[in-house]
Amino acid sequence: MIKGVNRQVLELNDTGNEYFEKAIFFVKPEYSGLGEGKLRERAKIVMKNAGNPPRTKREESSEKLLTWIKFAAVGSAGAAVSAIVCLLLTM
Repeated sequence: MIKGVNRQVLELNDTGNEYFEKAIFFVKPEYSGLGEGKLRERAKIVMKNAGNPPRTKREESSEKLLTWIKFAAVGSAGAAVSAIVCLLLTM
């Protein structure tokens, strides 16, 4: 049930989804002064991201592991370069 009469509503007919034919957005009063084009652009971004499934904890943990492996590889490469430079300078 929608209470109040003074609401700005944005209706999009092209959702880009085979299951839904229409999306209705209720604009917050503080953003009702924005142009219709800007509101439609933001609504399309929201609709595009709404179709993505949430990331699982397994995906997040594998991304963290990959990041740590990258850090370790870069650190090892830096240490190797430093060792080679030190050896060359002491010769």
